[in-house]
Amino acid sequence: MKPQLAAAPPSSVVDRATTFLRSSKGGLAVLALVIGAGSGLGAVVFRWLIKTFTQLLSGHADYSAAGHVANPHVPFLGPYFVILAPVVAGLLYGPLVQRFAREARGHGVPEVMYAVARRGGRIAPQVAGVKALASALCIGGGGSVGREGPIVQIGSALGSTLGQIAKLSESRIKMLVACGAAGGIAATFNAPLAGVFFAMELILRDFAAESFGMVVLSSVTASVIGRSILGNTAFITLPAFHVQHLAQYALFALLGLLAGFVGVGFNKVLYRIEDACDAVWRGPEWARPAVGGLLLGLLLLALPEMYGVGYPVLEHALGGGYALLFLLALLAGKMIATSLTIGIGGSGGVFAPSLFIGAMLGSAFGQGAHQLMPSIAGSAAAYGIVGMGAVFAGAARAPITAVVILFELTGEYSIILPLMAAIVIATMVSRRLSYENIYTAKLMRRGIDLDAPVDPADALTVAQAMTTATPTLGDTTPLAQAPRALAHHHHGVVPLTGADGTYRGTVHAHDLIRALADDVELHVPVGKFTDDTYPTTTPDTTLAAARDLLSSSNAEGLPVLDQSSGVLAGWIDHRAILHALHHAPHLGSTVHEDGEPRPQVSDH
Repeated sequence: MKPQLAAAPPSSVVDRATTFLRSSKGGLAVLALVIGAGSGLGAVVFRWLIKTFTQLLSGHADYSAAGHVANPHVPFLGPYFVILAPVVAGLLYGPLVQRFAREARGHGVPEVMYAVARRGGRIAPQVAGVKALASALCIGGGGSVGREGPIVQIGSALGSTLGQIAKLSESRIKMLVACGAAGGIAATFNAPLAGVFFAMELILRDFAAESFGMVVLSSVTASVIGRSILGNTAFITLPAFHVQHLAQYALFALLGLLAGFVGVGFNKVLYRIEDACDAVWRGPEWARPAVGGLLLGLLLLALPEMYGVGYPVLEHALGGGYALLFLLALLAGKMIATSLTIGIGGSGGVFAPSLFIGAMLGSAFGQGAHQLMPSIAGSAAAYGIVGMGAVFAGAARAPITAVVILFELTGEYSIILPLMAAIVIATMVSRRLSYENIYTAKLMRRGIDLDAPVDPADALTVAQAMTTATPTLGDTTPLAQAPRALAHHHHGVVPLTGADGTYRGTVHAHDLIRALADDVELHVPVGKFTDDTYPTTTPDTTLAAARDLLSSSNAEGLPVLDQSSGVLAGWIDHRAILHALHHAPHLGSTVHEDGEPRPQVSDH
């Protein structure tokens, strides 16, 4: 009888599994599959939340197609309920975002781009849940935004959280963030190819072979799950596409030129209205969506087609259901409604609005061309479809994604040539008119240029460099005991804490020495000499910001305070910053043979 081998101890199994996930391509593939499945399920739940809140707050599956009708839940309000729907939604999601995840405000994609480019792919775990609820409430309450920004942030937060739990290297966490973004797009829009190229072109901004393979794996997994639950149908139904005359290519090129201007115009209107909202608002941020919701509600009363995402209106426009002037009114209305929704603190994407604006522009252009050249122009719907991709390309400068998603929606190869021509021209016009696109503009306004050379200090936070063991003094400590604490502190300034451990300020060595020289009573508490104007920082502040604060304030060091509790978390000074930059430069980390991340030394 052969002797049986003893089973490996549980700790050994866990260590092997952890090493497999951290250091092997097979482990990365497993994580990509898990993230794809999670993103797919997240997209299903998110779409259900939107449908549920839309039904609750408007009484219809999609109020944009209903016209000026009453909400059956509150029939006595008639069509005027739309004034209150955004207010009610804002009262719910405003405090939620302000309290738990402020990065969930806005359209989401810039935050993910920043996390990948500057924070090693790290996104707070709670963002997924908060973003899903906030965006679903915003859209359900009439917010004229899309669902792609939220689902990108939801899927990316899932990928980032899983990567951080597994303690992967930064490069792998970034890859998993892209996997989550691709999975979310693929499942939400039933467009797996568009999910892949959106993640590679906008999130990773790189087409490395390994990244591409993992993103494809995640996107396919999410798409399979989405199709099995939501059905194998596109998120909108587009009419058949036909090019009937070679001269139409000149018209498509002209449409691309106009789309470039409109895409940049959408970008400018969005942030101008957001600036105006910032300048006017003086109240608490949690109340801003509700108060601003009154303005949005008045706009929805005048133009109910702006309620929510508005895909039924888009389809009706492509089907020739609106006159030319009304198409232009819908174009302008969508720009204003989306910008106002974002400006008042709403949560939702700008991808769907850019498609909507493009459809209105293209349909109006097609109708005008048909009236002027009926024998050449062909169907107005063809221009509407091309306009969708061209305006998105002009706004986001993601030409590959624009081509792929419209191809997936139509399934017709005949769209490729006119679509590519219009999109390339729109992208070129956009680049000529503006340095930033609709996503990077939000970061540029914060002083973050993703295309500029990276400052290593922007990639690290204070938490990664601060000294945790900081000598402190209680604010009730007698003056006689202060010299002993100063002897163990090298900065000439000591943090003071209260009995509950909260930070109360600092005390300077020269103030205490002067007090001793002036024969101040030795039992006097050092709290009497507190400097409560001394600058402080927080753990999630970038090292670049902390370095600039140190320089501008001429401080020897900065107390690091926990944002939620006000407790002293540590101390940061120039020496700690230099040490952190030397041992963890911005190029990230590689994985050691045992699966543990190891700092990578810069070649520069």
